[in-house]
Amino acid sequence: MTKKEKSPWIWVPSLYLAQGTPYVVVMTVAIIMYKRLGISNADITLYTGWLYLPWVIKPFWSPLVDMFKTKRWWIVTMQLVIGAGLAGVALTLPGPNYFKFSLLFFWLLAFSSATHDIAVDGFYMLGLDEGKQAYFIGIRSTFYRIAVISGQGILIILAGYLEKYYDNIRTAWSITFAALALLFLILFLYHKFVLPRPASDKALITTSGLNPFSEFLNTFLSFFRKESAGLAVSFMLIFRLGEAQLVKMASPFLLDPREVGGLGLSTSEIGLVYGTIGIIALTLGGIIGGIAASNKGLKHWFYPMALALNLPNAVYVYMAVFQPESIWVIGALVAIEQLGYGFGFTAFMLYLIYFSEGENKTAHYAICTGIMALGMMIPGVISGWLQEMMGYSHFFTWVLLCSIPGLIIIRYLKVDPVFGIKKKSLQSEDT
Repeated sequence: MTKKEKSPWIWVPSLYLAQGTPYVVVMTVAIIMYKRLGISNADITLYTGWLYLPWVIKPFWSPLVDMFKTKRWWIVTMQLVIGAGLAGVALTLPGPNYFKFSLLFFWLLAFSSATHDIAVDGFYMLGLDEGKQAYFIGIRSTFYRIAVISGQGILIILAGYLEKYYDNIRTAWSITFAALALLFLILFLYHKFVLPRPASDKALITTSGLNPFSEFLNTFLSFFRKESAGLAVSFMLIFRLGEAQLVKMASPFLLDPREVGGLGLSTSEIGLVYGTIGIIALTLGGIIGGIAASNKGLKHWFYPMALALNLPNAVYVYMAVFQPESIWVIGALVAIEQLGYGFGFTAFMLYLIYFSEGENKTAHYAICTGIMALGMMIPGVISGWLQEMMGYSHFFTWVLLCSIPGLIIIRYLKVDPVFGIKKKSLQSEDT
């Protein structure tokens, strides 16, 4: 690394914190907030489930991020827009028709966050070589998940405290979203100055003079012309089938009274479980996963990591059946699930990067994540209805069984045995 190059440590962690935060706000914090406002599980999953749509269809506008402006420009601009969307939620919650207007701002957050994802993931691949991409995959996944868990942790603890202090749920959540808007203003200013400027980060149209529409079509179609594209797409759709349902119902399960099969935790207790114990376990899992993948590569770790991601979901079956009362027992079980998730998710993200390699890797990676989002959206939309029909214990058993198809399809995926292995020269440079 030359003196002129900026260390990835000063921008990779903060960039993926910024990527994960609006996602968890739209996908999880909104669920907890609407649950606290008395909306049913079926309605919560229906309305928030459709918020996945921007991530599903983002491949259709991802080539535009390649063609116009730099990835750096898109990152800082979208962070400013995200901040405005968070401020909009904060302003509408105390007023009349808050549900309708807050959902509109959640849609703005979803679209701006999805666009931000395209730019961030493309910038990551442009700003780091293959060896460092593998080395930092665990770091980026860890900080992304720290953002996700912090949204369910610190943010929820804050909201729970404000609920008690003001004795008004809508006021409490309005202040919480105002704090988030301020956070994104700070992130916008920070990244405006610290993000590097890779020479390869250029707008395709301005450098090549290509026709935008033909280039868009060629970029999109070239993804599906790749070898084994059908098998790869099937994997992206199926692998997270169980998690897609679990992630929607985990918070309602923890919040619901014991009489209906939940654990009856308070808002602040959920924040404690996910915001402290969960973060520690997740961080360890993500770091270990990144180091392991950079030493022996994706192919070696693919199946063990997939098992580590899915099998710990069994702790929710246990909690639904036995309904433990100790917050520390619940926290330990969540830690097991988060440790496995942090370790196992490394393989999934590395495969998306691997399959995206090529001339249009930014747009192709966005297509990968869009397909993945479709696999998350459809099961998520109906998860509340399934839970209300089955009950929590049978629902979480179903979630566990849903992991089987994804584990089977891994056996048929082709992966370069050396992909992801960190070169010795890079190790000596870092040392």
